[in-house]
Amino acid sequence: MRWQPTADKATLERRAQLLADVRLFFAKRGVLEVDTPVLSPSAPTSPYLESFQTEFTPLAGGEVQTLYLQTSPEFAMKRLLAADIGPIYQIAKVFRNGELGRCHSPEFTMLEWYRPDFSLDELMEEVTALLNDVVDISGAIKLSYAAVFSQYLDVDIFSCTVETLRDVALKQITSIDSQLSLDWNGWCELLMSEVIEPQLAQRQVPVFIYDFPASQAELAKVKQDDDGHAVAARFELYFAGVELANGYDELLEADELTKRFERDNHYREQINKPSMPVDSRLLAAMQAGLPPCSGVALGLDRLIMAALDKKDIALVHSFGRDLSYICHK
Repeated sequence: MRWQPTADKATLERRAQLLADVRLFFAKRGVLEVDTPVLSPSAPTSPYLESFQTEFTPLAGGEVQTLYLQTSPEFAMKRLLAADIGPIYQIAKVFRNGELGRCHSPEFTMLEWYRPDFSLDELMEEVTALLNDVVDISGAIKLSYAAVFSQYLDVDIFSCTVETLRDVALKQITSIDSQLSLDWNGWCELLMSEVIEPQLAQRQVPVFIYDFPASQAELAKVKQDDDGHAVAARFELYFAGVELANGYDELLEADELTKRFERDNHYREQINKPSMPVDSRLLAAMQAGLPPCSGVALGLDRLIMAALDKKDIALVHSFGRDLSYICHK
């Protein structure tokens, strides 16, 4: 049985230095490091995220409680924002069930931060500054979601149908099953990850994609773009063929977020997935008043991969093959 680490000493030293540099970056900017619970009685409702769950059994007796490992520290951090803590960041272990591959691990390290009164453009500039200062990656460019679908797939994202997206996917991705059934957003996600992302890598610079379809708003605001289309006020950052970060101009209305949670859970039930318990504490915090803010989550493991030109996430983890061994032995 293999017991040795998958990352070499030089990589572990570079990882430690990167974490120190991230902390220095935010200390210079007056952003407070925080630490929030990993376990929660609630979980994200997104149909595309699967949470690990466990049980808390009180030693003194009582009801067994289902708890979930965080897929992101977002909900708890927003409660801190509502308590007027100010700009905050966190380096957190996060967990996503079912994710295992060259760029995916069920356990990974996320850098997440929130900036009250920052616009999405200001947040993108800060992400750019972090890349430059911490890993010496520069030259970032910005492209709209509609622009990349038009350029790389000849698709008008604001008028195309599910059938159009399916036909394009079957032509572009020969490995997929012709019987595959996805909704509109599912086909968009597939085309982005399998066709567009690899072509973005050829630019050899970080690429921000912004103004996503309104149906992909998740926890972001919805606004109108310059042409009057409803779009999600969010961005994703890509570099070297992988997604590094996901940022939002954060939704502030608890009632709207409640509707989105309900819509997600309804869709989960339609596709035979369990509905997830909604975070009532987050909704209460938003009702009390979440300040206008933008926030971003960045995968630190992928950033280290990019900085060191590593092609497998296991190579930047101390023991990145342990779960893979269990799954495939």
